[in-house]
Amino acid sequence: MVKLTMIARVTDGLPLAEGLDDGRDVRDADFYKQQAKSLFKNLSMGQIGASKMSVETGPYVFHYNIEGHVCYLTMCDRSYPKKLAFQYLEDLKNEFERVNGSQIETAARPYAFIKFDTFIQKTKKLYQDTRTQRNVTKLNDELYEVHQIMTRNVQEVLGVGEKLDQVSQMSSRLTSESRIYADKARDLNRQALIRKWAPVAIVIGVVILLFWAKNKIW
Repeated sequence: MVKLTMIARVTDGLPLAEGLDDGRDVRDADFYKQQAKSLFKNLSMGQIGASKMSVETGPYVFHYNIEGHVCYLTMCDRSYPKKLAFQYLEDLKNEFERVNGSQIETAARPYAFIKFDTFIQKTKKLYQDTRTQRNVTKLNDELYEVHQIMTRNVQEVLGVGEKLDQVSQMSSRLTSESRIYADKARDLNRQALIRKWAPVAIVIGVVILLFWAKNKIW
């Protein structure tokens, strides 16, 4: 069965819509929603290259489809047919583009298209029972193949992003530490110059003062 449905903009990971009634029968639903948001984040950072993928997580599978800078994602039971999951996402994509296509790039707040939930719920009901004649026909549609769509584990997919984040953070930290070291080195050089030349400057100052005082007296 379809458990969760979320739609986000790929360029920045901004959530655009989701199924409001989703996750009620899913244990740890918030955990899986957070995983979905992490997937959106990694996609927005270019850390996942595939435009379509299935990502296994616990007893479920995330399926996502990217079209027109928008990611359509659903989470289903592992036993749910992959072909139906992607056809479900295709139906969402077609309607979302038709209704909201011109506003996607300018959306500035999260869940700007939350009213799309009505269509999500209506469409999800059509795909819940895999035994209906409609869905059996879709499963037998040889023109719609999903064999080439990659399946990966969620730790593997999100782990790549986490490792890249760690490398980025380490690079930033090293850059910051190098800058601090350079500043300290300049301060030490300045202090060394002061210690080296300060006595000379004092002697010269005293000589000039004595010379001036002598001329003043005479």
